[in-house]
Amino acid sequence: MSDAEETKSPLDPMSARPLYVQLADVVAGKIKSGELVPDRPIPSENHLANEYGVARLTARRAAQELRERGLIVTVRGKGSFVVDKPSADAPAKIESTD
Repeated sequence: MSDAEETKSPLDPMSARPLYVQLADVVAGKIKSGELVPDRPIPSENHLANEYGVARLTARRAAQELRERGLIVTVRGKGSFVVDKPSADAPAKIESTD
């Protein structure tokens, strides 16, 4: 029995919620719980894709979602890092007022 079979994934491919949102929620939960600490990198897109059994594009979209939530910042060539203090007034998504 492989590790993937032994460990049940927290992602539900049959859910109406997109997998990238589910993955972003999992990583956000790890940030909130302190498992992922400020100013330290989150797992790479490849690592997330392998760990949760999703496509790399899904992991990339999850990272984009976390950036939009203000939980991570991505530094080109270095990776994505947990922000020091998530902005309490940052919108979940940027909406235009036009």
